Amino acid sequence: MPERDAHAPGTMDDVDAVTRAVLTASRLLVAVSARSLAGTEERVTLPQFRMLVVLATRGATKLVTLADLLQVAPSTAMRMVDRLIAAGLAERKGNPDNRRETLLRLTEEGRRTVEHVTARRRSEMTAIVELLRPTQRLALVEALNAFNEAGGEPPAPTADTPDPHPLGWAI
Repeated sequence: MPERDAHAPGTMDDVDAVTRAVLTASRLLVAVSARSLAGTEERVTLPQFRMLVVLATRGATKLVTLADLLQVAPSTAMRMVDRLIAAGLAERKGNPDNRRETLLRLTEEGRRTVEHVTARRRSEMTAIVELLRPTQRLALVEALNAFNEAGGEPPAPTADTPDPHPLGWAI
């Protein structure tokens, strides 16, 4: 019986190699995301920025819904909201359809922060992708599209889409 190549496609080593490559890429993506927050880091942490993105994407949202979308406890979401309100990036407003409810939404400064960080992130990603050869870019697009589809992540918007998009977190 012929011996199988441990690194041939479809073997466990192939899955391990892909997993290692994806883990390495995820470190790079987290680093890019963290660097894109430079200048706001004294006001906004990465988890708080994630909350800003959800508010930017969904609009005015109840706290319990926000906590559910972020997969955090309502008390954790409330502390995050309090910090964002103190920083002038979010605000509480009464729900005009139900006076017993309070909605959370971005302030104009919060919206500008999301747009600025998103633009910085896109710019840094573009600079990295420009270092790849065209054939590598095509292969990367195909591989990442398949990976994102397998993970249930919706596609990011095009560069000229004005609305912010979840930055790495499906909502």
